[in-house]
Amino acid sequence: RWRKPRMVARHQGVVLQNRPEIQCLRIGNDPSGIFVSSQDLLRELVEAYAHCADRRDANGQMSLFTVDTHFVVYMNAKDPTPSMELHSRDALAPVFADLNKYDATTHFVGQSTIFTLTDDRATGEAYCLAHHVTVEGGKRRLMVASLRYHDTFVKIDGAWLFSERRLYVDWIDERPLS
Repeated sequence: RWRKPRMVARHQGVVLQNRPEIQCLRIGNDPSGIFVSSQDLLRELVEAYAHCADRRDANGQMSLFTVDTHFVVYMNAKDPTPSMELHSRDALAPVFADLNKYDATTHFVGQSTIFTLTDDRATGEAYCLAHHVTVEGGKRRLMVASLRYHDTFVKIDGAWLFSERRLYVDWIDERPLS
């Protein structure tokens, strides 16, 4: 499973500033220790997905999903019919391996919003500008896709995972690179 490079000791759930809608984890045993909100951990999950995609770490990317995950792609966000629909973590392998056809990618994660949040479930939306560089016949091309992800998250054994990820492609631009 992919882990953001930082040392995390034991943690326990706490409420930040008497605001139960902000669920936090205390890292370590020190009462004045570092607090990490569930929202921050969900944002890290979304960013880990992009990081693994750009590093071509398909196994790491797959580890961010539940075993019975539901992954749906809408290549045209205005069309209610999915272009692809997968129903397991293992089914994601060829999708993530397909990124190997690009010379380079950069998935720039923009705003993310958490819509609902409980102790072990959450929903949200994240925006991403995905840059894909190809090289054919010595010529480089750039494809930029504006993506929106509608996510359902679940916490299993203390870790947040994607249980459903709906990818909507809002627009695509293609052009030559110098």
